Order: sequence, then C-alpha cells, then structure tokens
Amino acid sequence: MRTNLVIAIDGYSSCGKSTLAKALAKKLHFIYIDSGAMYRAVTLYFLRNNIDVNDHDKVIAALKDIHLNFHARDYQTHITLNDEEVSEEIRLMPVSEYVSAVSAIREVRHEMVKQQQRMGKSKNIVMDGRDIGTTVFPDAQLKIFMTADPNVRAERRFKELSAKGDPITLEEVFENLAHRDYQDTTRVESPLVRATDAIILDNTNLTEAQQLDFATEKIEPFLKS
Repeated sequence: MRTNLVIAIDGYSSCGKSTLAKALAKKLHFIYIDSGAMYRAVTLYFLRNNIDVNDHDKVIAALKDIHLNFHARDYQTHITLNDEEVSEEIRLMPVSEYVSAVSAIREVRHEMVKQQQRMGKSKNIVMDGRDIGTTVFPDAQLKIFMTADPNVRAERRFKELSAKGDPITLEEVFENLAHRDYQDTTRVESPLVRATDAIILDNTNLTEAQQLDFATEKIEPFLKS
C-alpha cells in the first residue's frame, strides 16, 4: 500500500465531517488531521489576546507566536495551542461565532495550508475541512463533500453543545450555522465549494456506521493499488 494516500473530506459545519474522518482514519490506520481545529485554535488565540481580524500587522505578528500540534490519546486526536490542550475549549460558542471570520484571513489560511501540506507529504492521512480537496490537496486520491439538512445539522450541534453544558438555544445554533455557511461560501480566500471530482455524501438520514461504509467502499480501490 502507498504511504502518501490522502482522503479529503469537505463540507458544511456540523455535517459530521470530523466524526467520519476520525472513524475512517482509525479503521484504515491513517493519521487524522482536523484542519477545522487548527482554525479554531487560531481563533481562540485571537480572542484571548484581543487580536482584531482587521488589523493586518497584529494578525501577522500573532501568527508567528502560534504553535499548533496534534497528538493521539485514548484513540482520539487532540490539539495543543502553544503546548496547552484546547480540544474542548475550541468547540464552544465564543470560538464558533468568530472562526469563519478568522478563517477568511488570507495570511491565516496560507499559514495553516503550509502546515497541512507538510503533514500530508509522507503519511497516509484523512483530513477534513472546508477547502481540503480544492486548495490544500487538489490531487487527493479520494475527495468527499458532505452535506445534510440544515435543521438536522442544527439539532446535532445543539445536542453536542448541550451535553457540554453550553447554555445555548436551538434557534441560536441554527442562526450561527446559517451565518457560518454564508461566510464560508462567500469569502474571497478559499471559499467552501465542492471540488468537481468530489463525491457527495448527504448523511441527513445515514447512521455513522452507514457513512463509514460508504467512505470505506470508495477508498478500497486505492488501497489495493
């Protein structure tokens, strides 16, 4: 089997991209890279340090002080921001409200893309995000574009946040997702768009096991080559 297979999973927020990517990486013994977590970690740093996304000089200076790493523990991938574990904090609403704006900054995207491409040069990886199959790895062997009914996406996200004790309403989650969809698809720098050779996976009515079977079937030909 080749040692630099790349599976790119793109799609809208709360479509289960990370869930599928993690399960697929575990099943195939690939490395899972959560690109969204990288942008969330940058957003968290900006919030903590009052970095104005419109202040170009401060953004550039801040990026030089941001060091991200992934590590595995208990079969889960965790991210550290300057050696601090932030996997839980980056999923809370304050970060969710600003991550699309931070992700739209050209310098932020260029820095994250460089790190992501370096990770995929010599390893078998599964990476999920918004522009993996179009910008980061346009030559990925398998590209999947995930989507789901907006109401189902909001309900999934609401349940996830509620389980963590986040005092958020379903309506607020729905509005947040709609706003992020608009920002992600209309931004100038690497907007969310399906790659022409990406396979669409609508998981509105699929279980996690069913979508894993779908993806596994699509990657099998490449594993045998």
